[in-house]
Amino acid sequence: MTEVTRKKITKWFWILVTLPVAAVLFLILLVWMFADIPSFEELENPDNKLATQVIAEDGEILTTFHIENRTYVSYDELSENLVHAAVATEDVRFYKHSGIDFKGLGRVLFKTILMRNSSQGGGSTITQQLAKTLYPRAEMSRKIPGIYHMHMVWIKLKEWITAVKLERDYTKDEIMTMYLNSIFFGSSAYGVRSAAETFFGKLPSELTIEESAMLVGMVNKPTRYNPAINPDKALVRRNFVIGQMEKAGYFDDLAKESGVKPSHIRDSIRQIPIELDYQVQDHNAGHAPYFRDMVRRVMTAKKPKRSSYSVPEDFSADSLAWATDDLYGWIEKNPKTDGSLYDLDRDGLRIYTTINYKMQKYAEEAVEERISSLQSDFWKDLRSKTNKPFSNDIDEETRDRVMRQARKWSDRYRILKKEGLSESQIFKTFSVPTKMRVFAYNKKGYVDTTMTPDDSIRYYKSLLRTAFVAMEPGTGHVKAYVGGPNYRYFKYDNVRQGKRQVGSTIKPFLYTLAMQEGMTPCTQVVNLPQTFVTATGETWTPRSTDNEKWIGKTVTLKGGLTNSSNNISAYLMSRLGPEAMVDMMRRMGIQSHIDEVPALCVGPADISLWEMVAAYNTFPSRGVYITPLFVTRIEDRQGNVLSEFTNRKREAIGENTAYLMVNLMEGVVQGGTASRLRYRYNLMGEIAGKTGTTNDNADGWFIGYTPTLVAGCWTGAEDRQVHFQSTALGQGAHMSLPTWGIFMKKVIADGTLGVSASDRFVPPAGAFEGLNCTGGDSDASESQQQSKAEEYYFE
Repeated sequence: MTEVTRKKITKWFWILVTLPVAAVLFLILLVWMFADIPSFEELENPDNKLATQVIAEDGEILTTFHIENRTYVSYDELSENLVHAAVATEDVRFYKHSGIDFKGLGRVLFKTILMRNSSQGGGSTITQQLAKTLYPRAEMSRKIPGIYHMHMVWIKLKEWITAVKLERDYTKDEIMTMYLNSIFFGSSAYGVRSAAETFFGKLPSELTIEESAMLVGMVNKPTRYNPAINPDKALVRRNFVIGQMEKAGYFDDLAKESGVKPSHIRDSIRQIPIELDYQVQDHNAGHAPYFRDMVRRVMTAKKPKRSSYSVPEDFSADSLAWATDDLYGWIEKNPKTDGSLYDLDRDGLRIYTTINYKMQKYAEEAVEERISSLQSDFWKDLRSKTNKPFSNDIDEETRDRVMRQARKWSDRYRILKKEGLSESQIFKTFSVPTKMRVFAYNKKGYVDTTMTPDDSIRYYKSLLRTAFVAMEPGTGHVKAYVGGPNYRYFKYDNVRQGKRQVGSTIKPFLYTLAMQEGMTPCTQVVNLPQTFVTATGETWTPRSTDNEKWIGKTVTLKGGLTNSSNNISAYLMSRLGPEAMVDMMRRMGIQSHIDEVPALCVGPADISLWEMVAAYNTFPSRGVYITPLFVTRIEDRQGNVLSEFTNRKREAIGENTAYLMVNLMEGVVQGGTASRLRYRYNLMGEIAGKTGTTNDNADGWFIGYTPTLVAGCWTGAEDRQVHFQSTALGQGAHMSLPTWGIFMKKVIADGTLGVSASDRFVPPAGAFEGLNCTGGDSDASESQQQSKAEEYYFE
């Protein structure tokens, strides 16, 4: 070979070697100069749609607002098994490279591209994968291969540069933390915390070796290797990850401690079956979903406009909330520093609430236990109905109106209307049998069946609804909140959105007025029907609910309330007047519309459970009305406090009046309409409360309180035309009181919640004499003269 030839070969060799390197370096320079590379500030704050956490008072996460169900955890909250599995499987040289693993790229070039051996995996490091996750690639058509591949090269170089910037700005532990927090694991789980909760019901720090291997194995193909969907493929993939961990030496220490080979550790772990505690953490899952939606409604509320309200009292209530409640409309009232508004689904706020995690759990369990049993009673009751589920006394015109309205409110109607079908055409489709999934009280929570849409409407209208809320006297802190029987199928919040006739639960307001005017629980009155002349000149006499043996006798006011006597309530209304009663209700926090009519004494007003429980909270709070408080502070994702909240308190009634009402309402539990709390639920200690049942048994209520907790429950069907035929089954003592009893038994049995049977109502300072009436038969007298025992009990 001549010297000239040798020089030419050497020249071309260096050209061929250096040209690609120079080209890559030139491309990197171009990308660095002109491409949209994330800045360090953007790396600190990636747009990762971080879920907003709704946090219970004890620090437990109740639920989240999210588009992507993602909750960050720190490195200290990660199991080392998880880190080892990720490194062994995804980037075994993670702790040796600076973002780009050139050795790994060489392996990919030679074995994967040249040798066509795809088992060697990709060359992306964990840092590169993080860059790709934080700043996803835009979708691009493959129709023009050359342009597509050039575009991918450009994107890949951007990811390299981003990876290098990440490595320069963060430690390896921080990169690993961001990586595990950013991965999508399938089943609506974004980030390792959501994945651990979804598949194993655990925190990331609690994951075992095989569980960690299972999750890391899903990173590549979250659907293919989802153990709930493809358990066989998931097992193979998990065992592959376990093998990689053994190869990387992560079992060496364990093997030394056990005196066996690492391969034995590997094989023994591979023999462990996959055991899941699988529950998708979507918007329908988790504790307190009704509470979460209520918080959203309050925080995202707009400034009230009169034109948006049909009821003046509702507009007044919301306007007052806008002016005085910092949480109401918080999103609009508290923009970010750049002027934009917070997004509950993306900005990762932390909302700290007053909800007690255990009480919430007990409330949800109590509601589920009682409503499923009560529904069985209702199915039996329906057998006597001619036009199920409507009561037999409902006329055809009313039934047709209710069904027509339900069709118009349905998704089917809206969709078909949008497609251009006429109303008559749409209504015809409601008679065509269709495959559908409907709610059911079984293990799955649903049943797949075939029925007409009209039949499905009737079916859902035959399902009873319920609501439950608990508050703490003295503070007004909301401790538990359940807006319905099942959030997945019944989104309507019956605690705050629903307003129903309150029945006899309205009577304590009238008795409170009587106590304020100088009467006492032992004041005696004659039990006789009362007749009123209405504004139209007609007469109205409340239907007597008393046992015949009481009619014409002199009874105590305590006996009147204990037995929920309409006659005694009517007597008090004749003495005190509806205007004074409405004023008392307003002072105790009732904001809903109330008609100032004599009939108010038997409870025709539509009021929310939320208002009623807050009003009853005045009694154990020693006469002070306290606006319910359910959020104490809001923080941003970095933990900076954005807002803190307190509630407002005002004296609604005197402390003495409040104590007299406690004495009166204890009689209801001790020997009246709520006495089954004693003999059926074995609840001892001091308890006061009131049951309520409305016309035709459409609504059943119970609101009760101890010295340390007040709670209320409402139960009924969606429509008032659907109800129990008999009062024995439809009364509040049967429909709602059991939920309260089940809940309170759980709370007291827990022993850690500050509620016990030894709690006592503390009387105010002053002389209490003569409060020895029981509300029972012993209080009744044949004499129709006012008892001379009626005196004042306070100095």
